[in-house]
Amino acid sequence: MSPAAEIARRRTFAIISHPDAGKTTLTEKFLLYGNAIHLAGAVKDRKNQRATTSDWMELEKQRGISISSTVLQFDYTGYAVNLLDTPGHKDFSEDTYRVLTAVDAALMVIDAAKGVETQTRKLFEVCRRRGVPIFTFMNKCDRPTRNPLELLDELETVLGLQSSPVVWPLGNGPTSFRGVFDRRSRQVHLFERVPGGAFQAPVQVTSLEDPTVRAKFDDVTFAEVQEQLAMLDGAGHPFDLEAVRAGRQTPVYFGSAVNNFGIQLLLDGFLKDSVPPAPRRRALHAPGTAVEITSETVTAEDKDGIVPVEAPKFSGFIFKIQANMDPKHRDRIAFLRVCSGKFERDMTVVHSRTGKTVRLSSSHKLFGQERETVNEAWPGDVIGLVGHSEFGIGDTLTEDREIVYDEIPRFAPEVFSFISNPNPSDSKKYRAGLEQLLQEGVVQAFTARNGPPGSTLLAAVGPLQFEVVQWRLQSEYNAESRLTPTNWTIMRWLEPHPSLADTSRIVVASGVSFGTDKFDHPVIFFPNEWTMRYFAEKNPELKMHDLPLEQTRTLEP
Repeated sequence: MSPAAEIARRRTFAIISHPDAGKTTLTEKFLLYGNAIHLAGAVKDRKNQRATTSDWMELEKQRGISISSTVLQFDYTGYAVNLLDTPGHKDFSEDTYRVLTAVDAALMVIDAAKGVETQTRKLFEVCRRRGVPIFTFMNKCDRPTRNPLELLDELETVLGLQSSPVVWPLGNGPTSFRGVFDRRSRQVHLFERVPGGAFQAPVQVTSLEDPTVRAKFDDVTFAEVQEQLAMLDGAGHPFDLEAVRAGRQTPVYFGSAVNNFGIQLLLDGFLKDSVPPAPRRRALHAPGTAVEITSETVTAEDKDGIVPVEAPKFSGFIFKIQANMDPKHRDRIAFLRVCSGKFERDMTVVHSRTGKTVRLSSSHKLFGQERETVNEAWPGDVIGLVGHSEFGIGDTLTEDREIVYDEIPRFAPEVFSFISNPNPSDSKKYRAGLEQLLQEGVVQAFTARNGPPGSTLLAAVGPLQFEVVQWRLQSEYNAESRLTPTNWTIMRWLEPHPSLADTSRIVVASGVSFGTDKFDHPVIFFPNEWTMRYFAEKNPELKMHDLPLEQTRTLEP
């Protein structure tokens, strides 16, 4: 197969949702269709202690939630699928934000009884800012749901996203839901109950005018379905593939992941309409790297900073690091998104941040916690590189020294706590574990000028991230830790200013503290909104930002 054909068949996407919308269950159903697994484990099934394929971490199994994003790869009807399952809980959204830099499309799962929820809005906004095309799946249609027309209206009013239903539900709830209608093929996919109260899908494909279909519905339900479909045909937005791929329109599917309603229609439609790997924009200036980019060496076709996927030289960036996925080996995997050229095992590349050449000999195709050696990969693929303690999140690996990516965003944390080692005899294990977790980006670390001696200031989006840090320190490194909460709730980055050389002269309210991030950029911590407003009023020369300075423009819409 030619390089162009290999690239064109790649589909790399993430599934995003509010917690409990059914994201992990949908992931497992996709894997079943791809023959990647043979038994889908219910997330909350404790009877047989089964676990979902994507939730491999022991703490995930205990809590019944996704904590760490997971890469799952399989082939399906000619497509090479790279599926990135992400945490839905808001406390782990930083991991999700980083994963979204590595995908070409996103599948947004919504509970059809609840509509657009808070975390869904936040994740959608990240996708919108990055121009990631979004497909929507209205889940749990086998339960009582909101009016599907109201759900479409909410997508447009709350998210500002034009919606075009591809698959429409026939009926509502456990007693009247009978299947789905494919608006493109104009066919009805009927489903039937099986012993035990579950469903199997589909058992029959026919037209809406078929007497068999009419017999499945009472008069009220059938009339309502006809009216809804007539409204969509007459006043709904027609499907526009160009608008979908530009992120202006979302195709909408309805079904039930747990009961396999409409899942194959969703998977087939998504793979057909979503985008193949897209070109990436390289950094024209790459501060913090050992590679100097000069305008004289930039090729004519790359003057705008675009690196085409068909470029002959390999390049990619690391968007995630995970240690101890295999407890037997205590190894470390760097997840790399291939952006251009062809990856080949044992190839030598430049590590842009250090300028050193490295040999990539231990490369793997990933499936949750499992892995197998991969010898080649193409743009769109995600590969796991084992070892290489020098690699960090955001690093570029490339055959072309002029290519450096700056893809990974950072966000202002919302909770802060000092962590320390209560057992001096465990100091070596404690330091090694904490250093590894900080490299993975499980939490952020800052320096505060008035912190307890010997402690590290951790910062996160939610307090559950601190629980993960302590749990992993104990379970993976046998190191105890102690958390000391702070009263800070807000952090801002500060523009450099001469007055920051002596912060004792700056007027601040009680409880405010200065510090630095891992790049020694100045930051400031506030207990509440009032203390932040007071600081801004008394020190107008000091400019604050809720994003690092290098991101204040790149993340703007």
